[in-house]
Amino acid sequence: MAEPDGVTLVDTGLSMMAGAILQEIDRMNAGPLKRIVLTHGHADHVGGLKRILAQRPVPVYMHEREIPYAEGDLAYPGKSQARAHVEKGILQPLPAAPKHGPARIGELDVYFTPGHSPGHVVYWHGADKVLLAGDLFNAKRGRLIPPRFTPDPELALQSAGVLRDFDPERMQVCHGGTVYRPAGQLDDLEREAEASRLAQARLQEMRDKRNSKKSRR
Repeated sequence: MAEPDGVTLVDTGLSMMAGAILQEIDRMNAGPLKRIVLTHGHADHVGGLKRILAQRPVPVYMHEREIPYAEGDLAYPGKSQARAHVEKGILQPLPAAPKHGPARIGELDVYFTPGHSPGHVVYWHGADKVLLAGDLFNAKRGRLIPPRFTPDPELALQSAGVLRDFDPERMQVCHGGTVYRPAGQLDDLEREAEASRLAQARLQEMRDKRNSKKSRR
């Protein structure tokens, strides 16, 4: 993201992507890399961090709730063991939100969107109406789909309500690329999620009835 003082990098991809990311920053000709901001701490979003910092030492920011998971002090939900994806001493907590409005770093507004991970955030660039959304969703052929490997999909869908707050022209997700006017797809996803919950509840009710009959025999 080109800003008045240089470039803000959102997420660093896998380790193998670091060289291409640095080349793209140079190609932009928008000034030096000034900061790195992270949507969350999974390996495919922070894997290039070490190699990038070796060449461009800049501050790195992550939501304070995510840091102990990324640094390996806590196991991510759904994982049996903690694993450090980022060395300690690198990550700084994102600025705290003011009393009114979101937190801001550079020209980006920060919105807390847990569900895919405990401290997942998205970054909103209001001037261009672009949402940099990490793994808030995945996408396929320009359509939103629920993010894979999400331990709390219901919370993730609740977090996605931010789409209605600012109705982005364009949303970038890590897995699936660009989605245009994504807020218009949110109703369909919510209906699908509700239908899935009802189907699961009916299935569980049928299982409970069968188990109850067996226990009375």
